[in-house]
Amino acid sequence: MKGVILDAASLGNDIDLGPITSLLDSWDVYPSTRPAETAERVRGKTVVLSNKILLDEKTLAASDTLRYVSVMATGTNNVDLAAASNLNIQVSNAVGYATPSVVQHTISLLLALARSLPAYLQDVRDGRWQESPVFCLLDHPMQEISGKQLGIVGYGELGRGVARAAEALGMKIAISERPGHESPGQKDLENRMPFAEVLSTSDFLSLHCPLTDATAGLIGAAELAQMKKTAFLINTARGGLVDSDALVNALRTGKIAGAAIDVLDQEPARPDEPLITNLSNLLVTPHNAWGAIESRQRLVTQMRENIEGFINGNPPRLVTR
Repeated sequence: MKGVILDAASLGNDIDLGPITSLLDSWDVYPSTRPAETAERVRGKTVVLSNKILLDEKTLAASDTLRYVSVMATGTNNVDLAAASNLNIQVSNAVGYATPSVVQHTISLLLALARSLPAYLQDVRDGRWQESPVFCLLDHPMQEISGKQLGIVGYGELGRGVARAAEALGMKIAISERPGHESPGQKDLENRMPFAEVLSTSDFLSLHCPLTDATAGLIGAAELAQMKKTAFLINTARGGLVDSDALVNALRTGKIAGAAIDVLDQEPARPDEPLITNLSNLLVTPHNAWGAIESRQRLVTQMRENIEGFINGNPPRLVTR
């Protein structure tokens, strides 16, 4: 059996791929793959590993030997799962490998917003502290997060992890009902609050839900207008959850106090991306919340487990049947 990794560079250059490439008869490993190259690189392979490369029906059908795709991420929206099933191609993903890393990054962004940390770091670099007439600088807003409310939209493994960490820092947690799935039973089960109420009462709002038809554009102009003027938005989930233009306008006009974003609708950022701007109340990180070295090595371990399971006729973490 032959395998191919289509975008190995998405795992970083400091990761050992040996646990994967020691399996099968041979591997082709590409740092990245352009759309025009995908079908040819898949052709003749039995196993394909991909992180964000589009595997549509035409590409999946390009190899009559292809039987297994292991997605090097949790999200599988880059794979045509219906076509894979029709072509008798099994698809697995990775689950829970990045939780500690994403939780840590989310809390880091929250704290950076609460303490105006980037502004103070820049002040030191610019020599403003050195020129201060007193021993400290207090020029930018700072607040304690203890006692503040953190609204969480998306209460799966990541949302729960962020809630536990925030509670340990003294925050109050408000769990939103799932947009498009509100029900009294759900609210009673986990003490969830209506989405609109979470928007209007939270001091910080953190998004951890998947990108679906129900959640696309979840945070737009109307939702931002419902938030407190002192509130902060954090998105480490999917870029498509937030209307970029609406967020930039809300930040510029003071409708909310600030935001921290790790994900964009198109990645890497296009030249005209509205969120790549010099707004002092906006922090943007390059989709690396998941990327701690431990997290990426766990991902490799799960890919090995997936492939070993496929070889033995029982692949884990299947998203197709």
